[in-house]
Amino acid sequence: MNHNHTSHPLPAPCIIDVGVIINNEDMRRVLNDLVRVHYIHTFDKEVQSEGEGWVVEVFSDPQQGTIIANHSLYLNVQSFDYLQLHRSPTQKTYFDLMQDHRCLRLIPITHSSQTSELNFNLDVDTLEAMVIKVLAAKWDVQLDNKDDDYPF
Repeated sequence: MNHNHTSHPLPAPCIIDVGVIINNEDMRRVLNDLVRVHYIHTFDKEVQSEGEGWVVEVFSDPQQGTIIANHSLYLNVQSFDYLQLHRSPTQKTYFDLMQDHRCLRLIPITHSSQTSELNFNLDVDTLEAMVIKVLAAKWDVQLDNKDDDYPF
């Protein structure tokens, strides 16, 4: 008897606000959205350090470490086994980067979407004045270069 079983590929995971992410690329994509965070580093559930800082870089490289120094976070997703997403009682998402008995909790203070919203709220007159200054400086340089070409 011939049994032809058609194998159906499993769908990709779908995680909404709460769950565990084990794929390094997915972890990187989630963390790339972070800008400024409050971090809490625990080992065996005891707080080792905490502070605030800017997420400067999120990468995946087996030769480099995760470094937090000078209020800057350089996060290597390969330093961790998985990323767990949680919801706080106030419905804010926070992230636990887990590795054995170590946890690096990242609580967003700002996301890239909030930063870009702030950038769009620039005063139009200020932006226009900046553009005029840049263009005027460029024209001055071009005029200076023409003067150098024709010394008489």
